[in-house]
Amino acid sequence: MSDKPIRILYIDDEEHNLHSFKATFRKQWDITTTVSVVEAEELIEKKDFNIILADQRMPIMTGVQFFEKIRDQYPTIIRILITGHTDVGAAIDAINKGEVFRFIDKPWDYTYVENAIQHAFDIYKTREDLKQRNIELQKANEELDKFVYSASHDLRAPLMSVLGIVNLALLEDDLQSQNEYLELIRKSVKKLDTFIINIIDYYKNSRGIPEVTSIDFEELITEVRATIQYLPEYGNLKITTDINQEGIFRSDIMKLRIVFNNLINNAVKFQDITKTDPFIHIKITASPSGATILVEDNGMGIREMDQDKIFKMFYRAGATNSGSGIGLYIVHEAVSKLEGAIKITSTYGEGSIFEITIPSINK
Repeated sequence: MSDKPIRILYIDDEEHNLHSFKATFRKQWDITTTVSVVEAEELIEKKDFNIILADQRMPIMTGVQFFEKIRDQYPTIIRILITGHTDVGAAIDAINKGEVFRFIDKPWDYTYVENAIQHAFDIYKTREDLKQRNIELQKANEELDKFVYSASHDLRAPLMSVLGIVNLALLEDDLQSQNEYLELIRKSVKKLDTFIINIIDYYKNSRGIPEVTSIDFEELITEVRATIQYLPEYGNLKITTDINQEGIFRSDIMKLRIVFNNLINNAVKFQDITKTDPFIHIKITASPSGATILVEDNGMGIREMDQDKIFKMFYRAGATNSGSGIGLYIVHEAVSKLEGAIKITSTYGEGSIFEITIPSINK
């Protein structure tokens, strides 16, 4: 917001005041002017203004009446009243009814006007920042409640499964049966380990300190592949890459690692074992301005009815519950923190394509 000029609407029935104001401050601010309160309402509907200046003495309605009319519908806009008359009653009404931030007297002092506008904008930014913080806090509280409930369930389920299998194994004398029980235990422990890794990724993504550095995608993908190639689910899966990187792309290496780890692990986990040539293809195009990442597989695919929900916390698509339901949520949050975007194209039974666009962090 700070990089954009302050957006101001100035309403005054005396056109020479409008021309004078715009001529003086047009290089500093984005100024819109009008002599009509009716037109002013239409302009407010079309454009997002930070500050409105209105003359008190106008036909149809006064500046205070106009502010009172728009106050509830546009509460975030800072209101400044301009008056050339000493009117105590108007001042009281402006405070009580129009909730005016400041008064400017005619003929105005340009330095005072400039300071008043800047102070008004500072208030606007503070309110918007507070509003955003409140939204983020509410989201965090809701996610924490859901996280605690779901995590406790998903952590206990494999543990209870292990305990139950151990009890059964203790009753068996047959070595083959005990080996089968040990394999079931291994799977439950693996599921528990995967979930714990997801929790660690969630924490790193939410609370970790950014590690902004130059990214070598060849090196990053090689590192990620090394962590998954010995997974039992890997099988005869073929992973190919097509990386075209020109110039220096800078980003948060930790968040990118989380994105690739989860997307590739997800593709490995949900590959279609009935297909003879399972594959994951990773295509990356990167430059100093940004990167486009495609992760394609010919796995199980995702049903259309699930595709708009898969990035929600603990949502498990389809009938399977083998996933933690947190991996794709973490991917989405990591991409969002990198100010990027992610979308999915998937056909159930054929495969999926995840497309990610991320701007370079050139700071």
